[in-house]
Amino acid sequence: MTSSEPVDVDVVLPCLNEAEALPWVLDRIPSGWRAVVVDNGSTDGSADIARELGATVVHEPRRGFGAACHAGLTAATAAIVCFCDCDASLDPALLVPLVREVRGGETDLVLGRRRPQGRGAWPVHARAGNLALALMLRRRTGLRLHDLGPLRAARREALLALGLTDRRSGYPLQMVVRAADAGWRVTEHDVPYLPRAGASKGTGTWRGTWQAVWDMSRVLAEQSVTPAATAQQAREGTRR
Repeated sequence: MTSSEPVDVDVVLPCLNEAEALPWVLDRIPSGWRAVVVDNGSTDGSADIARELGATVVHEPRRGFGAACHAGLTAATAAIVCFCDCDASLDPALLVPLVREVRGGETDLVLGRRRPQGRGAWPVHARAGNLALALMLRRRTGLRLHDLGPLRAARREALLALGLTDRRSGYPLQMVVRAADAGWRVTEHDVPYLPRAGASKGTGTWRGTWQAVWDMSRVLAEQSVTPAATAQQAREGTRR
């Protein structure tokens, strides 16, 4: 694919020192899609590796998962934007059926429900924190989701119109909450979750897990807002 050819799917990959995982992750990006690697202050040459492997590299100096994700979203140009961790715990190829559902108008936001494969793929404390947040989300929005995992797909313009403001661990949850408030159809599908490559910098640690829980609890405590992205906007283009 040449740089002049249009891309209809961008995959945002927030990245902080993922040199070990990047070759596998980028090799699994579906043909014709664009990988947008958002370097969040790596010191291991991740940005150079990603660039050499053909990815578009965006630099986000503000530390935070949400900051990296949102920088990727604003840099994206495709009609549909996906998100995926860059640590080889999730296979980007699994996004194909998720994108198909969004493109076909079956759903507005689709998430991958992580199913751990192998020992150490998902620590017990991280699962417990995720379960607690899923229950809190259900009470807040009525959505019967089991996971707030990072593998997801939706339409770019509608995502931007949600007006997401969290720049830390609460970003993925805020996306779901505001989508629910806007009347979006939100669904999830099981996806295998593998042991990550390299050392964990987030929910793989006790400190990271409870920091994420705190950030997300803060998001759930926010008053309901009416996002600009209505359900109709989320479905715009499904018949094109």
